[in-house]
Amino acid sequence: MRTPSRTPSRLLASFALITSATVLVTACGSGSDDSGSGSTAQAAAGPDAIPTTDVVSTVRKDEAAAKLLPSGVTGLTVGTSVGSTPPGTSYLEDGKTLVGQDVDFTRAVAKVLGVDVKQEQASFEAILPALDSGKYDVGVSNFGVTTERLKTIDFVTYINDGQGFATRKDSKLAKVTDLAQLCGLNVATGAGTTFEATLEKNAHLCTDAGKKAYKVQTYSESSAVWSSLQQGRSDVVMSTINGLRYAVAHQDGLKFLNEFHRLDVGFAFKKGTKLAPAFQAAVDKLIADGTYAKILKKWGTTGSAIAKSQISPPELKN
Repeated sequence: MRTPSRTPSRLLASFALITSATVLVTACGSGSDDSGSGSTAQAAAGPDAIPTTDVVSTVRKDEAAAKLLPSGVTGLTVGTSVGSTPPGTSYLEDGKTLVGQDVDFTRAVAKVLGVDVKQEQASFEAILPALDSGKYDVGVSNFGVTTERLKTIDFVTYINDGQGFATRKDSKLAKVTDLAQLCGLNVATGAGTTFEATLEKNAHLCTDAGKKAYKVQTYSESSAVWSSLQQGRSDVVMSTINGLRYAVAHQDGLKFLNEFHRLDVGFAFKKGTKLAPAFQAAVDKLIADGTYAKILKKWGTTGSAIAKSQISPPELKN
């Protein structure tokens, strides 16, 4: 099977430089911390620093979980999108060191299973289709478990997250409980995300009520989402709960509005994968031995904890 070697990816702007230029980026899926604002990561690492605490190196192989792998599997190719605000995946200033909550979970699971991983960068919207073609064995980019995705993708859950909203502090928006509240506004979000799908699916709500429709503005680069809001081209951002909270905690002039819809988040696989039982066992092992809690604490996402991993559960309804 594959025995991967690490290759450097193109240099991305560091988070510190991005924030100094008032351009923030956000992840493609996360949750909330215990307090409901700010983050443990922020408190531990400073307002503009990305946490680098090692919470994975002590993880050891678990033979029971490893035996669940298909015969001959020694290495896995993982597709991930890069360039997002913590807790999402990004690079440190050296342009080589990959960090983020998904990175920690991927490496921790790999250590439990005793396999090598090769992480390859791809755009968020390209990862799931590439699973079916066999380009990637696993997709990791805070993918929410939805009914539509379950038609072609299997998931192994590791956190609970969802959809939320943020805007500028001078906005009159206070809480979005109905998408009809967005009528007439420009809504920025990531291309190929559950947020785009939700907004497009419900675009009729405004015209049904005789109001001007909201405009969905999609961007492949999450930094563009935030610059659009900061510069007034967009009125509100729909994105991941943790990514929004982190952005607001690290940038003046923004406010988190509310959680809108919770979703389970999981490792993504081609439908019918034989890898799922091993990954589920590995996640449960990390929960049991305390590594799971350490990863969440590092990234300030303890509010996203799950009690046990599931394979392809139905989409949460709330």
